[in-house]
Amino acid sequence: MTPLLEVSGLEVVYNHAVVAVQGVSLRVSEGGLVALLGTNGAGKTTTLRAISGFLGSDNAEITQGTVLWDGRRVGGLQPYEVAGRGITLVPEREKIFETLTVEENLAAAVPARRARGENRRESLDQVFRQFPVLFERRRQTAGYLSGGERQMLALGQALLCRPRLLLVDELSLGLAPLIAGNLLAVLERLRAELGLTILLVEQNVAAALKIADYGYVMEHGRIVFEDTAPRLLGHADIQEFYLGVGQEGRAKSYRDVKQYRRKRRWHG
Repeated sequence: MTPLLEVSGLEVVYNHAVVAVQGVSLRVSEGGLVALLGTNGAGKTTTLRAISGFLGSDNAEITQGTVLWDGRRVGGLQPYEVAGRGITLVPEREKIFETLTVEENLAAAVPARRARGENRRESLDQVFRQFPVLFERRRQTAGYLSGGERQMLALGQALLCRPRLLLVDELSLGLAPLIAGNLLAVLERLRAELGLTILLVEQNVAAALKIADYGYVMEHGRIVFEDTAPRLLGHADIQEFYLGVGQEGRAKSYRDVKQYRRKRRWHG
């Protein structure tokens, strides 16, 4: 089956000198939820920005490879052009306008063609049905929202663009485990109810793989391993390096993990 999103041999360079992504290839099928995993600096966010067209603000560019969306090239297009084709990025930072109210944030995210009349109101109501807490906070200044509520608002803004593909960058970053788990469950529900396709960047490997179908592991700008989510969860390298569990089943100390990091190898 032809994937909805296909990235092939992607290379991204910053400032004409620093190679941040090297030969990355990945696929996301329609209706799928794929996790892109790795530590800080692995190149995950840069990959999402390359797909969504947001590289320009970072002084970076695609130097090799292709990004195909529904069989058509989107690599190198402007963000508004990519969004117009149904791809929406939920970024890691700067997700919301802190000085605006919740409702003003959402209204600003409604595309111009639907920004008036009943269509606008209907769009906002759909978001409030998905996130009742946003309706309760609709007149509150967004800067006073909790971390979890800010993430919900960012997701609500993205949904107003009526995406087919959601690129979600570090949804659980900085949140308590319970809140992070609840948000990832929301993401799973949105996928099921709205028929969304999702590419999720996440450092919380265990939580991400519990809702994903498939996963890719990035290190130093490259994809080093990929498999179905259940197989990744059971893989010894994933358990030892990313989940901190040794082969004997005990939690590993910081020293153990550092030593393992130097010697680990990826095996099928």
